[in-house]
Amino acid sequence: MGSVQLQDFVAGLVGGIASVVAGHPLDTVKTRLQAGQGYGNTLKCILTVYRNESLAGFFKGMSFPLASIGVYSSVVFGVFSSTQRWLGRLRHGDAPAAPSLADVALASVVAGGISVGIGTPVELVKIRLQMQTQPYAKAKVKLNSTAPGSPVYRGPIHCLRTILQKEGIAGIYRGNVAMLLRDIPGYLAYFIPYAMFCDWITPDGSLSPNAFAIWMAGGIAGAVSWAVSTPMDVVKSRLQADGVYSNQYKGTLDCMLQSYQNEGLKVFCRGLMVNTVRGFPSSAAMFLGYELSLKAMKRCQSDTNP
Repeated sequence: MGSVQLQDFVAGLVGGIASVVAGHPLDTVKTRLQAGQGYGNTLKCILTVYRNESLAGFFKGMSFPLASIGVYSSVVFGVFSSTQRWLGRLRHGDAPAAPSLADVALASVVAGGISVGIGTPVELVKIRLQMQTQPYAKAKVKLNSTAPGSPVYRGPIHCLRTILQKEGIAGIYRGNVAMLLRDIPGYLAYFIPYAMFCDWITPDGSLSPNAFAIWMAGGIAGAVSWAVSTPMDVVKSRLQADGVYSNQYKGTLDCMLQSYQNEGLKVFCRGLMVNTVRGFPSSAAMFLGYELSLKAMKRCQSDTNP
């Protein structure tokens, strides 16, 4: 791997960690709204979680994404940037050439497809832990308890091991089709708006966008992306939460049909407001962490290699 590619992967790692810290509390609220019962609207959900579980309830399932989302984001941003450079060499004969809209779109599709392989297990464990309404206490409850509200997993490693034991490799990738249908259009609506807004906000004559332009463009891109992704995110959340206490859905299509039959079209907009609100700070932190760390590494490289 060349130094340029390595910088992309490291910058993606930094951006991913920043994104998790900024967005996880509202991600927990979103998951409870989409896959849980009895939470009502967003405000009621926030108050219920706080009343029953205190502030710690908003950070359930965060340790695993914090440890793994950096790798996930590293791969996504690394693949996206590498694909853009490859297309630049293929189409223009120059990798650093400014990518066309078609280049950004194709790189987004590739990144979205690759992301599912790493992202599905991460999302699965995160959601399973978020859907537990209290910490696991071995002295109080048996592992095979299936009563709603009874804790099932001690933590991310125990969750992953339990799923593997009960459901095998297929269980780890539960919801992967829904995630693929979420992430490909989602990343199209992520990288394209970012590039467009970054270009619009950056003052004429500037060689690169400043921190404000990156933050604003990243935040807008995140909000747009989650608005596009929410319907399939609902399906993915329900499929992955299914299995904590019961097994209701046979697959992606079955989940969509059951959800529609029971709750109508409005079910696919569950968590829309939370997703779009969460998408701004989370994605702003993601792109800011990525771009600033990338600039810092390039500056350091130029200083050491004058």
